[in-house]
Amino acid sequence: MKLQRQVLLLWLDPRVGFLGLECVVSPVNPRKFEYKAFDLGAKSRMTVPANRRNVFYQQNELNSLRFILLSDACHSSSCKLFFSNDPLKIVKAKGQYMYDENGRQYLDCINNVAHVGHCHPDIVKAAHEQNQLLNTNSRYLHDNLVDYAERLSKTLPEKLCTFYFLNSGSEANDLALRLAWQYTKHQDVIVLDHAYHGHLTSLIDISPYKFRNLEGQKEWVHVAPVPDTYRGLYREDHEDSVTAYADEVKNIIEHAHKRGRKIAAFFAESLPSVGGQIIPPAGYFQKVAEHVHKAGGVFIADEIQVGFGRVGKHFWAFQLQGEDFIPDIVTMGKPIGNGHPLACVATTKEIAEAFAATGVEYFNTFGGNPVSCAIGLAVLDVIEKEHLQAHATEVGNFLMKTLKEQQIKHPIIGDVRGCGLFIGVDLIKDQAERTPATAEAEDLITRLKEKYILLSTDGPGRNVLKFKPPMCFNMEDAKFVVETIDKILTDMEKECLNQEKTSVCST
Repeated sequence: MKLQRQVLLLWLDPRVGFLGLECVVSPVNPRKFEYKAFDLGAKSRMTVPANRRNVFYQQNELNSLRFILLSDACHSSSCKLFFSNDPLKIVKAKGQYMYDENGRQYLDCINNVAHVGHCHPDIVKAAHEQNQLLNTNSRYLHDNLVDYAERLSKTLPEKLCTFYFLNSGSEANDLALRLAWQYTKHQDVIVLDHAYHGHLTSLIDISPYKFRNLEGQKEWVHVAPVPDTYRGLYREDHEDSVTAYADEVKNIIEHAHKRGRKIAAFFAESLPSVGGQIIPPAGYFQKVAEHVHKAGGVFIADEIQVGFGRVGKHFWAFQLQGEDFIPDIVTMGKPIGNGHPLACVATTKEIAEAFAATGVEYFNTFGGNPVSCAIGLAVLDVIEKEHLQAHATEVGNFLMKTLKEQQIKHPIIGDVRGCGLFIGVDLIKDQAERTPATAEAEDLITRLKEKYILLSTDGPGRNVLKFKPPMCFNMEDAKFVVETIDKILTDMEKECLNQEKTSVCST
């Protein structure tokens, strides 16, 4: 039967104009229609992106298509969406689940911002109640600001007793840099390779993940190797990887001194995230801090991705290094406000006094406002009330165990590493070279999305599956994810085997 065709016009927006739609009778069900987008040329101000052409949409998907195309047209191409070839329109979330416009439920395995769960009722209530009373800047006395600083101080080593409140992790890291520069009177900063510390200009300069694709490395920035014992310079078979990696930092300092430069800070995520979900070996930070302090610098621990109990056994990830390690400055963001814009810098009295000695006040219009502090207090309450640290340990251990079982079954899984609900699964093409399985990782997360599981990749090779779910992620969720990964990897292996057989037969 010849398919009936009809051309329709879909109005998008005054800025964009019309989109052409080819309406076709469904070959599966003659009573239904499918739609395919095409360009209208001069009649429209929109060009349909290549990945949206020759794709058939059901009638109930046209609104999604309209939204996707408008997003493409109105946002810079540098702004990326998850699953950009088939992005999700999320309209609701609760706990560890997100819901699209059609009511489909997705398990969120990557949103460490919604730390205690999406739209947690206690957080929503705290924000609403304080909003009804007052929200203003921190030029006035308010109990919430003092109470929140006091509560945070109880989670940190005693010497970290001065707090600055801000609105984002980028603001926090930028302020940490300023504190280090003012306190040490030095300029140079040592960072770990592949690190990302924020989107401000000052932070792009110390983020190899970004600056290598832009203007390159500044003279005052020094890059140390990531203390990765799986695919780094010194691996699991090295007799003393801790000292070896710390000596790399020592060598950088000595080389800088020979050039007449002075070190202001060593700046690192407590657990490198963008670098590939890395767990630095215990004792590494202590040795690095010793070298940095000797050079007159300070140690800055970036806890923006991994703080607030995510690692389970400790409230802060830097505490995994041991009780004898205390950073000079700690930065916080993302989970601190459960999605509300809130951030913090904690430091010592000496560093804060040196910063104040400039005579230039530090003021942040929205930092530490009553609503933000009420939300911050509520997040701490929920972590404590719902025992989320212990929960992260229990569920994280189970997830690690079951993923390691899959590692034995599937050769593509080269390494499973993590702590609490911060876990990375390193996918490889071969065991000997540990070549990143980048395409396979992308294929896997796409297939997981089709099974209503949201996962993402990280690492220099974009081959590390990253697990950083809301802390209410539970045993059943972990079991469901691992079983689904197992089925998908099994299917991928069968497909690969069939392709190899076909290739052999054709030759």
